[in-house]
Amino acid sequence: MTWQSTLTWQNAQKRAKILQQIRQFFADRNVIEVETPALSQGTVTDVYLDAFTCKYNFLADSAADQSTDLYLQTSPEFHMKRLLASGYGCIFQIAKAYRHEEFGRYHNPEFTLLEWYRIGFDQYELMREVADLLKAVLGCSEPYSTSYQDIFLTKVSIDPLTVTFEELILFLTQQGKSADWLVESNDKDIVLQFIFTEIIEAQIGIDQPQFIYNFPVAQASLAKRSSDDPRVAQRFECYFRGIELVNGFNELTDANEQVVRFEEDNTRRVAQGLSVKPIDKNFIDALKHGLPECSGVALGIDRLIMLALDIKKISEVQSFSIERA
Repeated sequence: MTWQSTLTWQNAQKRAKILQQIRQFFADRNVIEVETPALSQGTVTDVYLDAFTCKYNFLADSAADQSTDLYLQTSPEFHMKRLLASGYGCIFQIAKAYRHEEFGRYHNPEFTLLEWYRIGFDQYELMREVADLLKAVLGCSEPYSTSYQDIFLTKVSIDPLTVTFEELILFLTQQGKSADWLVESNDKDIVLQFIFTEIIEAQIGIDQPQFIYNFPVAQASLAKRSSDDPRVAQRFECYFRGIELVNGFNELTDANEQVVRFEEDNTRRVAQGLSVKPIDKNFIDALKHGLPECSGVALGIDRLIMLALDIKKISEVQSFSIERA
């Protein structure tokens, strides 16, 4: 019966208690809850994300017979940073996000994100706060941290910061995992991400959450470049029991560099046969006005609840999966 909920009443009550616990976590730290629009005139340029698009006919500067593309947010990030540039303090949001992608065990095109921003925090301070939240909700042990470079060296004996594209393809061929589309991409970072996803992810965060930090700059277009190693940016992720839970940044505040990063994204999109995405002008204008030094992070609420309730399918922690929406 496809009209029925995929989330039981018993688990709906447990989900509500976890959301209440999260809100109390931030109330205790004087981090203020906000709401931002789900629709935007701009969207992300990320090669690996596609937003849903809709048409709107009633903007003040458009003719009545012409429609404007609007985008459902892939995350509330750009709007929340605009709030920070407007003078807001530390903020969080529990919001719906939308991504035009396949559904599966861990994915649904509509899902719930927890996103928060801490003024004056660097990535390591925010990682500690993420760890506190995970311990509070999951009752897990203290997470540990490994750099992106070290996890590659440890798990596959590759230095991702010095390896060549040809060496990566040779490695995949030896592992029986090479594919024409990877060879034809001629993109080192695409192959690195494939190796990370297909080989490394299954080996990390098994018994306790594990942070991976300092990703290559090309994989962190919204993060500040590291002052210690300009090849990497201050981005982190967290994994636990086979699930990617968290993606965070020490936020890039330089508007000019951000435009360059977005343009590089679009160049890579063209190289992959994808459409160019419009750069979010309002977001860039906010950066030009001035974004305070801050770090921000997005955490998948549905995946967190899956772990908390020991549930194996994301559909079972959402009231209706896309097949029943």
